[in-house]
Amino acid sequence: MTWLVSMCPDLVEKCYSQGLYPLLGQALGYLSHWMPFSLAELLVLLVILGLLLGLIKQGINIKVGTLSLQSALKKGALLLLMSFSLGYFLFLLVWGFNYYRLPLSELMGLDTTQIRAEELESLCLQLIQESNEMRMVLPEDSEGVVMGDKAEVLGRAGEGYTELAGIYEQLGGNYAKPKALIMSELLSYLAISGIYFPFTGEANLNMGIPDPLFPATVAHEMAHQRGFAREDEANYIAYLSCRQHPDPYHQYSGTLLALLNAMNALARLDYEQYQDLHSGYAAGVQRDFVAISEYWQQYQGPVSRTSARVNDAYLQFNGQEEGINSYGRMLDLLIGERRLSGQSALLEDEE
Repeated sequence: MTWLVSMCPDLVEKCYSQGLYPLLGQALGYLSHWMPFSLAELLVLLVILGLLLGLIKQGINIKVGTLSLQSALKKGALLLLMSFSLGYFLFLLVWGFNYYRLPLSELMGLDTTQIRAEELESLCLQLIQESNEMRMVLPEDSEGVVMGDKAEVLGRAGEGYTELAGIYEQLGGNYAKPKALIMSELLSYLAISGIYFPFTGEANLNMGIPDPLFPATVAHEMAHQRGFAREDEANYIAYLSCRQHPDPYHQYSGTLLALLNAMNALARLDYEQYQDLHSGYAAGVQRDFVAISEYWQQYQGPVSRTSARVNDAYLQFNGQEEGINSYGRMLDLLIGERRLSGQSALLEDEE
């Protein structure tokens, strides 16, 4: 089924991503919306508990002689295979086919071909200027890092999508509100900022991540919630949503996400130019990036590296050949947007 749908993105877009999925996603969201906690987190815990109890039961059966070790292994392997097959089928049905929809660049009419170095430099300069200006009006904590109310962000994140839906209708809809995860510390060790759980329709957030990128992270998971599975597209939609949000904190966070991706791309292309532009960061913007970097450094280790490899394999398995590097392809969409806005301005001048 996966191979077949990968050959028909137009059909997936029309029949699934803009047809069946919005109904499924919003229906699941309606069920979990009224839960004050993450239903996904509870279900994962129950599954883990069920597996442990099953192992204990099998161990007891082997010990008392009612089941041989060989039979237990065969039975366990078959059960795991059946569970994975059913789980993967349900995953595809309730969300996974969105990996094979038409590219967002095509849906929005963005030209993302042959990105030039001067375009990247110009984008970085623009984002630096915007970030510096936005940062000036935002409150700081005692360390001089931008400060926000995360609970309020979870409650208000949908406002950006409400505004954005007036421009792109596909980004509207009534989905479950984003949820805070109790086990956020564990996610930090796994190097995960947030998770969209398709079986409950919930966008789940690591509440420990630094404030500067928190609204953009919430918006990223909400983009997945709206059927945009590819990571670069979710990042770009998060940027658009934050930019449309009425609150300056959200606007800054989305711009910071775009700046991070653009400057990382420039560093790979021309590190000297990157250093030159980096010196133009306002002091507050610089402190925010340092806080983000220091936060994740404290969790680096074998667990985070293993988690990154698993995430990379998962993304490649679902058609994102660049794996975790696909997050950075947000740059192409940002350049495409600038090209489109430049063409629009040119047409207005001609008129």
